[in-house]
Amino acid sequence: MPAVSPLSPREILDQLVKFPTISRDTNLPLVDWVQDYLALQGIDSHRHWNEDRTKAALFAHVGPWEEGAVVLSGHTDVVPVDGQSWTSDPWTVTERDGRLYGRGTCDMKGFDALSIWALVEAHHRGLKRPLQIALSYDEEVGCTGAPPMIAAMQGVLPKGAAAIIGEPSLMKVINGHKGGTGFHVHVKGFEVHSSLLPYGVSAIMEAARLVQWANDRNASIQSQPPSAEALAFDPPFTTLHVGMIQGGTAHNITAADCRFALEFRVVPGEDLEAHAQDFIVEAARLQAAMQAVRPEAAIHLDRFFGVTALIPEEGGQAEALARRLTGDNAVGVVSYGTEAGQFQEAGYSAAICGPGNIAQAHKADEWLAVTEFQAGHRFMHRLLDDLSR
Repeated sequence: MPAVSPLSPREILDQLVKFPTISRDTNLPLVDWVQDYLALQGIDSHRHWNEDRTKAALFAHVGPWEEGAVVLSGHTDVVPVDGQSWTSDPWTVTERDGRLYGRGTCDMKGFDALSIWALVEAHHRGLKRPLQIALSYDEEVGCTGAPPMIAAMQGVLPKGAAAIIGEPSLMKVINGHKGGTGFHVHVKGFEVHSSLLPYGVSAIMEAARLVQWANDRNASIQSQPPSAEALAFDPPFTTLHVGMIQGGTAHNITAADCRFALEFRVVPGEDLEAHAQDFIVEAARLQAAMQAVRPEAAIHLDRFFGVTALIPEEGGQAEALARRLTGDNAVGVVSYGTEAGQFQEAGYSAAICGPGNIAQAHKADEWLAVTEFQAGHRFMHRLLDDLSR
């Protein structure tokens, strides 16, 4: 553990990136380090464990013990580096050509480091209004770790008011994003020789009907004029997408199995659950037709994520704060999902504002521009000044 004296944002970032917190693995060594470091600075922090206690969220509060805190929120997990060709160690921050290379520097340990620095600085400085941090797990696999963390915070900390979610936005203020959900689909067929096709059930050919249903739904959606809420987005409509599919044994055997993943990206103002239910109904209809041929046939749906849309707020506190601190008079929306909508759903005002460009995330040689990290540091200085007045 480093010395008791406070660390700089860059020193904290170096520590965070050292932990390979890939979503499939534990994040506990990182959480241990952060909790120990905060304790050495005189800050109590709290964990919320996942069900099998292999991961934990961490949250803390400094300043007056009262409601109305600004919450700085980030996730601790990162995507894998498997199969990627890195020119430097992904688990060590390497600075070259004005960039900080390393897995998670952009998405989003850069913001996490700045938030931890701000919390410690706020504690030593003293504030007139409170500040909180909330560090989640399993964001990269569908934002599944934030809702239980947010619920746990309510019983431990005074309720915060405005949540800034620091996903990479080039320090621009984002006040809306699409919601999303997804299904892992397993179509179970019945094998026969392809010359006897009517007596079997091809899992691939039946799965293709569901994929075509998604294509038809896309065409129907895009044929309608976009809503006022949708017009802010690019593309300005809900989308359905199949990005993975596998199945079959041989070209002359009806496939026993086919698996694919279907995702929905739903614009605010539309009912995400209604879209999901339409797919569930279609899968049940197709399953009944398959079982009329072979009762062994089936379609199994495993819903693997659900992300609440972030809806632009009229006079939103979080947006106003982020705009005041950045000097950004414009606001934007994005088509990817974040934990911001989940904070909003729990009663927080929420906005997105963080260093880095989302285009650099998840890739080999992921990087965060030094100038962006510095801009994030200035943002935190201004936030502390704001909370001190």
